[in-house]
Amino acid sequence: MAQSSAATQESFGTLLGQVARLWRSEVDRRLAAFGLTESRWLALLHLSRTGGSASQRELSEWMGVQATTLVHILDGLEADGLVERRTANNDRRSKSVHLSRKARPVLVRIEATAAAVRSEIFAGVPQSDLQTCLDVFGQIVGRLGGTARLARLVGEQRSAR
Repeated sequence: MAQSSAATQESFGTLLGQVARLWRSEVDRRLAAFGLTESRWLALLHLSRTGGSASQRELSEWMGVQATTLVHILDGLEADGLVERRTANNDRRSKSVHLSRKARPVLVRIEATAAAVRSEIFAGVPQSDLQTCLDVFGQIVGRLGGTARLARLVGEQRSAR
């Protein structure tokens, strides 16, 4: 028997949250052996995907953490020589974060681990089903007032069809 619309929506929301946690947890578990916590590998991965640099505000927004939390994450990454913070030319109060050369082999490990997990997760899932999920996620992001960057990412996925 099919669920009611409200029950289906509730199940969707619950399952979406569980999938996100389980996915990150699996990547986190595999990267823990290399001394990488979720917050550290997420920061590095985001910087990598933005061309190697971002403002602290952008990074904080993308990661969904408060600015003070991000400062602690960046302190550790900077102490390990993986990132460098620079004062913005046009605003001394603003800092940009840049990947260092030392981060490259770490990023290779992160990307390989994330790709392996994705490959396992999506094995046997038809591309059309994934595209339907992306379309639904895009609608939800729009209704929740998601960031412009996130909306662009979803839009890029749609236009790549």
